[in-house]
Amino acid sequence: MRQPAPAARASLGRVNRFDRRTRALAALLAALAGYVDAIGFLLLGGFFVSFMSGNSTRLAVGLAERTSAAALAALLIAAFVAGVVAGSSTGRLAGRRRAAAVMALVAVLLLAAAWLGLNGATRMAAFAMAMAMGAENAVFEKDGEVQIGLTYMTGTLVKLGQRLATALHGGPAWAWLPYLVQWAGLICGAVLGALAYGALGVQALWIAAATALAAAVLSIWAGDG
Repeated sequence: MRQPAPAARASLGRVNRFDRRTRALAALLAALAGYVDAIGFLLLGGFFVSFMSGNSTRLAVGLAERTSAAALAALLIAAFVAGVVAGSSTGRLAGRRRAAAVMALVAVLLLAAAWLGLNGATRMAAFAMAMAMGAENAVFEKDGEVQIGLTYMTGTLVKLGQRLATALHGGPAWAWLPYLVQWAGLICGAVLGALAYGALGVQALWIAAATALAAAVLSIWAGDG
């Protein structure tokens, strides 16, 4: 049977290459992304601060229907991309302390979002949240490429399905598990975010900021900082 090319094997096995502490940190950061995205979704009435595929669809529909939804979606996408640039640049400057520096940046952006929300600047708070989620994706960046996706799960679910297919055909029995854990982290975080928003409103972002600061410390312990 023909074997996958080396590049393909590397792409398919990235999560499996990391040790348990790194996987745990990745699951925590996915949960943080779910938590923040749920708050953003409820705050904005159906727009996202981390799921840019959804916002891209909202942008397209808004353009077709000529509504203001297109402008909001476009601004959120722009804020997210700006966050990616900021996170990637911070990581490059931080060197071996990449993860800790990036998560410190995420914490600062979430603190800004919480403060803006406290003062009634809801849209500005949402843009700061989108920047934070864009920046978070730089935590596991290497050579300009994201090694573990944190704020989007489509690729993770594809790899989960591929690993399940491999297991069914005699391959490693549990290679799919890290991808399931990553997806479950985001789902659990989103549930907590929705509950926290229901109880605290936008001030639930203070919890997200504190979690990001804790993740900065944990990233050093995990050996990714």
